[in-house]
Amino acid sequence: MMEYIIKNRKPEAIFRSFEDICAIPHGSGNEKEIADYIENFAKERGLECYRDTLHNVFVKKPATVGRENDPSILLQAHTDMVCEQNEGTNHDFLMDPLDLYIDGKYLRARGTTLGADDGIGVAIMLAALDGAFESHPALECLFTVSEETGMDGVNEFDFSLVKAKRLINLDSAELETVVAGCAGGVRCNLDFKGTRSVSDKKAIKIILGGLAGGHSGENINDGRANANKLMGRVLLALKEYGYELSSLNGGGKSNAIPRECRAVIATDDVNGVLSCLSKMADEFKIELSPLDQGFFLKSELLDEKVSVFDKNAGDSIVALLGIAPNGVFEMNKYIKGFVEFSRNLGVIVTKEDNVSFTFFARSAVDAQLEASNRELEALAQLVGATVIYSEAYHGWNYEPVSPLRDKYLSACRELGYAYPTVQSLHAGLECGIIKSQIPDIDIISVGPNVFDLHSPDESLDLDSVEQFAKILEKTLSK
Repeated sequence: MMEYIIKNRKPEAIFRSFEDICAIPHGSGNEKEIADYIENFAKERGLECYRDTLHNVFVKKPATVGRENDPSILLQAHTDMVCEQNEGTNHDFLMDPLDLYIDGKYLRARGTTLGADDGIGVAIMLAALDGAFESHPALECLFTVSEETGMDGVNEFDFSLVKAKRLINLDSAELETVVAGCAGGVRCNLDFKGTRSVSDKKAIKIILGGLAGGHSGENINDGRANANKLMGRVLLALKEYGYELSSLNGGGKSNAIPRECRAVIATDDVNGVLSCLSKMADEFKIELSPLDQGFFLKSELLDEKVSVFDKNAGDSIVALLGIAPNGVFEMNKYIKGFVEFSRNLGVIVTKEDNVSFTFFARSAVDAQLEASNRELEALAQLVGATVIYSEAYHGWNYEPVSPLRDKYLSACRELGYAYPTVQSLHAGLECGIIKSQIPDIDIISVGPNVFDLHSPDESLDLDSVEQFAKILEKTLSK
């Protein structure tokens, strides 16, 4: 029998379910076992359950006595977690349970991500299915897979099964916030091919790094520099000294602001190039945000001869890097301080004769994403690159009127809790995809406090879980 470490907290069913989940490996792409657990959980309680081939699970629970005629409500969370661990931590995310411990009022996992994003949402739904809330309408609970790696689960789910016109998404990580909109997104790859030959000029590696980086949605308006775009400025400035381009590599994820970029060039004017780099390093340090105080721009002379792109290809690659628009394009006209439309040049990779640029555009307005696509297509045509789209998903536009949001805010007020802030996110949630399938559905995204998501420092505020459970119960009772 499992020994639980979270004690004397209510509703007990939430905390028990969360610890059960943490004992089951459930990284993105490895959700079969957690789906087995949810399916068995539902069947043991005699609940109607549907499971698809991707391991999305959909469970229905009848209304409590007296609520049979009330409109049903959909609860939704994703079952996968981000798998990250500290250097020196020996954890197998495919086999090992998480090693939980309590740190004051916080729950953490030793050396790894905790998976409270979105395991705590899953646990809350399981508790609801187990009868933790005294009064509620008919509940439809959707557990989706692979949210963290492209929202594949919700994209493929059969929404003809859903009858509810109200959705509470449990993937928010701030108790003090009610999310009422989110951005859609689309990833675009521009691939450029050129001919290569070995240069007889002196090779120099240029390394630009030490930047803060961050999430390309949440941090895009924080003034954080994009290492790839800074490298574009460097390479454009170096053109007067004459060089040939060998390689260009920067960033690691399309949805992250790149912290570092590296280029290898070959030149006859080594001194001129080095002098220009030194000057630009000083200029960048003056203009960069304090968040990027770790910035550096350094160079290394290479002994070996390097293969370089032909002049036309090299010039086209550098031109594309230099002129491709990046960052915030438009702010929302109704929500103060909210970014509406942005694009991030997240990754550049050189492989043999190919350089690939990966952009990620975000907006809650589909027309703006389409405009971004057309702009990148025009750039690709100018330089002779090919375009490939992937990871596209719909946004969820802010609705001025939301009866469900009003019920949730009213519940907070009646319980005497701080009035939450209503905001939209410049990041993706599954809500946008659900909204595209059920256009007239009323949505909020809420949840308890989870800090340092997607990192081994992730923590769950246990006090906030108890408080959130009371707010949710009060909302469901209305």
